[in-house]
Amino acid sequence: MGKLINWLKSNKLTVVLIIAVGYLLWQQNYPGPIRPLSLNQQRFGGEMMTGAVLPKTGGGAANMMRSILPPDSEAPPTSGQDRLIIRETTLSMVVKDASKSLKTIQQKTESLGGYMVNSHLSKPEESANGTITVRVPEEKLTEALEAFRRAGLRVVDENVSGRDITDQYVDLEARLATLNKTKAKFEEILDKATQVQDLLNVQRELINLQSQIDSIKGQQQYLSQSAKLSKITVYLSTDEFSLPYSPADPWRPNVVFKLAVRSLVTNLRNIGSAIIWIGVYSPVWVPISLIAWFLTKKNKIKA
Repeated sequence: MGKLINWLKSNKLTVVLIIAVGYLLWQQNYPGPIRPLSLNQQRFGGEMMTGAVLPKTGGGAANMMRSILPPDSEAPPTSGQDRLIIRETTLSMVVKDASKSLKTIQQKTESLGGYMVNSHLSKPEESANGTITVRVPEEKLTEALEAFRRAGLRVVDENVSGRDITDQYVDLEARLATLNKTKAKFEEILDKATQVQDLLNVQRELINLQSQIDSIKGQQQYLSQSAKLSKITVYLSTDEFSLPYSPADPWRPNVVFKLAVRSLVTNLRNIGSAIIWIGVYSPVWVPISLIAWFLTKKNKIKA
């Protein structure tokens, strides 16, 4: 008994840590309205993203810190009116002037309070085509789509999709609450620490916690902004067959005639290019051909 008391006196910080861990574990097991999720891999933004994971610091405090985190569980569903939805729309349009249509779409986006994400325009001799991706406020989505449709001759394909990110956002809130609670406990422990090594260990864990808290806040902001701003991608081309979709009636005489003309022009260009190459290399192949012809003729005379 005396050894135990002496050990407790010489390891005060360890005792305090054990008590704090036991208290937090009791709180996690106590039934409540929301059961926090683990820091495992989470999916949001269309990509698999790895959740915040405590770095290995090698200290006992780090191991106890990991034991504080709650086990896996499902985020509770919310009502329909409170759900966060990320909407993405794609349009494929035939236009008269791809460059002009791109400018029109960009100007309309900015007038609605949105912004352009990226834009691309290529002008091959056969047909001009381009792509533009913009983000507009969710409440202006319908108005933006109507304006974009008017920027082209006709819309040949349109797709609107939505992705529910509510559970991911709720999960992040639960994880953030758990990390903030754990951080507060470690701050209390830091105030009671007296040894330099203990101070360093606790401060290292606090830095790790703050890094995870900042990361989760950034993810929350990204999800929130993505739900507020709808993404619209518009594909533009003067030729319907250059758009990324499958036409309902792929055989059209006028289109076949246009493709045949392009093929003829392409083949004529290839023939012209071959003639040019032959002409440029004539100083090489002409002397060789003359020598070969002379030697062949000489052999025939001897024969």
